[in-house]
Amino acid sequence: MRSIRVGFLPLYIKLYDDSNGPGYRVPMERYMHTCVRMLESQGIEIVMAEKICRIKPEFDAAAEKFNAADVDAVITMHLAYSPSLESIDALLSIKAPIIVFDSTPDYDLVKSAGSKNRIGPNHGIHGVQDMCNLLRRNQRPYYICAGHALHSAVITELAGLCRAAAVKKAFQTMRVGSVGGSFTGMGDFKISDERYQADIGASVQYMTPDMAKQYLALVTNTEIDDEIALDAKRYDVQIENQENYRLATKSGLAVRKWMEAERLDAATVNFLTLDVCGLPKMPFPECCKILGRGQGYAGEGDVLTAGLVGALFAAYPGTTFTEMFCPDWEQGILLLSHMGESNPNLTQWKPHIRSSPFNYNSCGDTVGMYGCYRKGDVTIVNLAPMKDSFSLILCPGRMLDIGLESGAYGDSTQGWFKPNLPLPEFLKAYSMAGGTHHSAMVYDANLCELEAFGDMMNFDVITIG
Repeated sequence: MRSIRVGFLPLYIKLYDDSNGPGYRVPMERYMHTCVRMLESQGIEIVMAEKICRIKPEFDAAAEKFNAADVDAVITMHLAYSPSLESIDALLSIKAPIIVFDSTPDYDLVKSAGSKNRIGPNHGIHGVQDMCNLLRRNQRPYYICAGHALHSAVITELAGLCRAAAVKKAFQTMRVGSVGGSFTGMGDFKISDERYQADIGASVQYMTPDMAKQYLALVTNTEIDDEIALDAKRYDVQIENQENYRLATKSGLAVRKWMEAERLDAATVNFLTLDVCGLPKMPFPECCKILGRGQGYAGEGDVLTAGLVGALFAAYPGTTFTEMFCPDWEQGILLLSHMGESNPNLTQWKPHIRSSPFNYNSCGDTVGMYGCYRKGDVTIVNLAPMKDSFSLILCPGRMLDIGLESGAYGDSTQGWFKPNLPLPEFLKAYSMAGGTHHSAMVYDANLCELEAFGDMMNFDVITIG
């Protein structure tokens, strides 16, 4: 998971410095620094404006700094009232999402006032109102979190919006690799590379047969030996055909070298056309290791979901690619599975590497990695292309503590998902929303954060259950 970098913009009014001196703002600054430390404790890297901003040149300089630093979001905090015309041009020039933090130092204003006037340190909220009106009038999207830092969950809420912004940023800069192109006839997740670039910002690179030949030639026998030795330490390895294992490992290392050379953030492998591309075996273990390294992956040439999975890793390490396979109507649960691609960091027992019969192309039998997802709260995250837009379909539920080590039907990637709705109602709602058959799954993600990510991307957000 990469660092989440956020600009922090404190707003103030020059009038107070001129009339009351800089000491007047000390209580507000002290509270601001407390809030910054609390955000940092939640894993947010703060990029501070050079100074507390009061007049247009100071705001402009801060905006330039944030844009140059390529921050994921910018948090504003009014230390007092600040006239909005001083800051609006700078705010409109900021490339990242704007998150408005509406807070003041005193929690119990009535009690703390006593004989002392506490208006000075605690009246920033009407500066927020002035600024938000200008943002709204200029059709600049923004997000707002209000509350006292020490007596509410507002800092957690702020950090959550920062995570959502980080996922947005990652998706818009995603570089996705495709091995073998798209699966012929699968239409639900298929979009053109041009639309992917124009509507989301992600780009697609293809492994050509010449590239496959080039990177296979770079893989040495020593590297294959070392990778197999690592597998023996990390996984339960039981292989019947060592030659197939070595060729699958060689294929996987060639894909890895290609991803590194092309600086790819995600990849997808189409098992049907793997032989045409030039790899000797379907590299199922490497597909899993891609996810284990925190990079995006989806099966069958699905560049859209691969990019989504890669973007979610920017904030949520408990992410994987998955697919709803089979219902258990009696228990109201779904088998989540795929041919042999899952995040090995999310299993409830040590993943197996096994010989795998394979007759879908001329490459023949290979090896696969199989595991069973651990129990826990999860959200299935599906990105569904529509005619002129995208729907982000969020399905909260729970992975259950069931699943034999042999799998539901022999060696397989598996896990049992219980949605928050009765299964027939859930499946009906999912398909009425147009959900595709490939998804991401995220452990322990806040639903509001995922909804904010969708909103920041201008997706139509649909939450089921």
